[in-house]
Amino acid sequence: MADSPPRPIPPYVDIRRSKRRKRTVSAYRDGERVVVLMPDRLSAVEEARWVETMLARLEKQRSRSRVSDEKLLARAHELACRHLPEVPEPASVRWVSNQNRRWGSCTPADRSIRLSTRLQSMPGWVVDYVLVHELAHLIEPTHNATFWDLVHRYPKAERAEGYLEGVSAASSLNLEDF
Repeated sequence: MADSPPRPIPPYVDIRRSKRRKRTVSAYRDGERVVVLMPDRLSAVEEARWVETMLARLEKQRSRSRVSDEKLLARAHELACRHLPEVPEPASVRWVSNQNRRWGSCTPADRSIRLSTRLQSMPGWVVDYVLVHELAHLIEPTHNATFWDLVHRYPKAERAEGYLEGVSAASSLNLEDF
């Protein structure tokens, strides 16, 4: 029995084809949209099947989100009490899916902290480091020496920085060059 034809591609999906991409297909959320990156040579049927596969993978990632926004706020409070007792309490701490170049961000004016959903699959001590980093911005908005002294109160700061640097470096590798 032949495979059933794939479903039509939803309108919220952007497909970006590349002649340089030879074998890999990847996808990420960009706000309310999903961007699927794929080789230029795929047929329309293969394209539709890959979109369906990647949408399922992204949904699975989202559904296994380990920590709710409420738990993230509680964790930030716990870390602040332990490592940065002088920090003002954040008004909100939440996961966001539109940060593809940053691990987190902080707006000191309204005391809001946002963490990239890309962190959800990483070890808890790495998420804690990013939380401490963003909490430190509530005291010191710039990345000056005072800021880094605050961040390095977290005992695993150097280890987490190395982990995140490795993840960033690996994501920019083109394995076809090897």
